[in-house]
Formats: sequence, structure tokens, C-alpha cells
Amino acid sequence: MRWDAFSRKRDAVALETERLKTTWVNPRTLPAEVAMPVLGQPIERDYTLHELLRRPNVSYRSLSLIPASGNGVEDSVVAEQVEIQAKYQGYIARQQDEVERREGQESLSLPADLDYAEVRGLSIEARQTLVRQRPETIGQAARISGVTPAAISLLLVHLRRRKKQDPRQKKSA
Repeated sequence: MRWDAFSRKRDAVALETERLKTTWVNPRTLPAEVAMPVLGQPIERDYTLHELLRRPNVSYRSLSLIPASGNGVEDSVVAEQVEIQAKYQGYIARQQDEVERREGQESLSLPADLDYAEVRGLSIEARQTLVRQRPETIGQAARISGVTPAAISLLLVHLRRRKKQDPRQKKSA
């Protein structure tokens, strides 16, 4: 029951987002006297409704005042989700990139001969913990108590430097 409701909402959001991305307005179809109350300024080139919705001062509801906008969704929850996704699209994409980057680092091997004393900036506690535990990957190191995200960053920098100095190493950091 809840899954069906979720699926319907997800599909409705996707459908409406796609409609907004494929509906164009231009200065001829959106005259200044119509654009001013909705956008706060006239448009100077072609825009999709989705691009206009990404503007901070434009709401999904205000888009309906544009004659060329067509019929939007009636469900306020769907409309709200479409607006949120449009406005935060850049942040969501950056976060997704960060997740993918972290996943790539998860399985990055730590050399068996790695001397943690050579890792510049690594705290004594982190160094001792890593020497004692000898993790095989960055992911394992990140899950060790006492090894901070900053320590992981220092390890990654060290591995990159080491890779540049010795190009025969297989995996890059």
C-alpha cells in the first residue's frame, strides 16, 4: 500500500519534471509584463520552465501564471517535491559525486610497506592505531576508531604523492 503510494508519487514527480524540462518559453511567448510578476524581470533568451523554477524567487505555483506553462500537477506534495528537486539539483549532484568518489576510495589498497611515520600531519594516535591495525584498504582504515576523516585525507594525499614518485605502483589514489 505505502509502496504503491510512493511509486505513484515518484512517477508523478519524474513526469512533471520531464514536462518542465521540455517546455520552453522565450521573450516572444513570455512578454515582460507577464514575466515581471513571476520572475521579477523579463527574460532575454529561451528558457525551460525547469530552468526558471531553479531561480530562488520562482515557485512552482508562480510558474502556473505563465500562459505557456500548460497544466501543472494538482497534487501539492508532488508540486513541492518537483520544486525542491529543481532548486537543490546542483547540491544533490555534488553530493552524489562525493558518494561515488568515496565508494571509489573504499577499496583503494594501502601498500603493505606503507610507513605511517612518513605521512605528514598524521596525529600520533592515528599513526599508532594504523601501525597496530595495518588496514589493507582506505575503507578499512576509515572504519577504525581513532582514525578521523582528516587522517584519511592525509593518507590519500600521501598515496598520491607516493604514486607520482613511483609510477610503477598499480592503483592510483
